[in-house]
Amino acid sequence: MRASPLLQAIDVTKVYPRPGSALVALDGVDLTVERGSFVAIMGPSGSGKSTLLNLLGCLDAPTSGRILLDGEDVAGLDDVAASRVRNRRLGFLFQSFNLIPQMTVVENIETTLLYSDRPQPEWRKRSLAVLERIQLSDRAAHRPSELSGGEAQRVALARALVNDPDILLADEPTGNLDSTTGAHVLEILLELRDQGRTIVLVTHDDAVARRAERIVEVKDGKVARTREPRDLGGATP
Repeated sequence: MRASPLLQAIDVTKVYPRPGSALVALDGVDLTVERGSFVAIMGPSGSGKSTLLNLLGCLDAPTSGRILLDGEDVAGLDDVAASRVRNRRLGFLFQSFNLIPQMTVVENIETTLLYSDRPQPEWRKRSLAVLERIQLSDRAAHRPSELSGGEAQRVALARALVNDPDILLADEPTGNLDSTTGAHVLEILLELRDQGRTIVLVTHDDAVARRAERIVEVKDGKVARTREPRDLGGATP
């Protein structure tokens, strides 16, 4: 039985005004992400793949088209409503980690809960629990500068997961990591997928994309093709 769509982009266009001529970042993109699936988005630099991820994550609004989350159009939400959707239903993982240097690890994780409906006494308990899940409990009181790159990315992952989101959106999450550490982060993502989490990941790395169930290739602001990981060739790591 085919899984139900959780996230859809329907005829999505994104145009950035600029002097002389507008920049068309996305041009009529259609994409369906099924519940519990792992989708990799690939494409050359400037193809529009990160723009697409930002639109799917309600970090930006399309110029035209629809973004459906569980059937609800979230494309036209105002800032407050979009923030609520991001906080309650989406988790974000970025290449640059985006940890706040002045805060401890556990405090960084708690920032995701600042605008949640969860009571404040629960914040520390949830943050410590997710740290234990990724085997970093001993780093709770450390600052980001005291972490390795792999540890920092795992903390960023913990922050993305602490509010138990429906979808994890990741933009080149292994791009700043060595191959061994990147493989470890990828294994955590695969475990999350196996537990029913929906993952949409932007990557330029064939080895990472091969672990997804479906690969969407973006070129010149359009979906050029969709294919299965085996079509990339090479061995699965």
